Amino acid sequence: MEYVRAKKNLGQHFLKDLNIAKKIVAGLQADNISKVLEVGPGMGVLTQYLLKDDNFETHVVEIDTESVAYLQENYPELSDRIIEEDFLMYDLSSHFHEPFAVIGNFPYNISSQIFFKILENRNQVPEVVGMIQKEVAERMSANPGNKIYGILSVLMQAFYNIEYLFTVSEKVFDPPPRVKSAVIRMVRNSTANLDCDEKLFFRVVKTGFNQRRKTLRNSLKPILCENKLEDELMSKRPEQLTITEFVSLTNKIQGVLNVQLNE
Repeated sequence: MEYVRAKKNLGQHFLKDLNIAKKIVAGLQADNISKVLEVGPGMGVLTQYLLKDDNFETHVVEIDTESVAYLQENYPELSDRIIEEDFLMYDLSSHFHEPFAVIGNFPYNISSQIFFKILENRNQVPEVVGMIQKEVAERMSANPGNKIYGILSVLMQAFYNIEYLFTVSEKVFDPPPRVKSAVIRMVRNSTANLDCDEKLFFRVVKTGFNQRRKTLRNSLKPILCENKLEDELMSKRPEQLTITEFVSLTNKIQGVLNVQLNE
């Protein structure tokens, strides 16, 4: 098999520029990590450089049967480390019993879902290097007060330090996407657990940003119902809050809800 045809339904855009591929792999620090999982390797443009690094063992997860056949033919040393599964549905802990890094040219149509999957497995994934849509990369690394700071920024930054590494032109792909791309590095921070109910925290963040132009007093009504929370944070819009303030707000909302339950 000479090549794999890109499939639109899988969001495939194959990277052609080998210098960019090397640069992405070089972005992986992989400190004290013995295994790396590449998501969506396609024809192995990153894989070929990952396999050259003896500091870790490379595994790949690929849903496209044509790509799997190509990898088996061209990278026989990978054969027993190719996971032919949907990354979003796969139980990562069944394959990895120790920490592992994640890398990939992530399909843009599911990049947010990939990051939420990583978030679910954050205690096993100390580092991620990924190429994604430039706009998403900017959102993920945005600071509070920025108009593009949002759900993904807060939830990912709560557990990872995120660094925008470099921008990639649409011209280095086949077929070229309609947008520019960017590579980010995420390194797990020291937060083991948030100092609040994490499920409620996620709900507060998502509900708050669902109507981001409104103040939190208005956007959080679905959670508080008829309850009132008199707090200065409630007069702000969600993009104005730091992660610490979201944690604080979550605890205050929890307090109000607990009072309601006990009445």
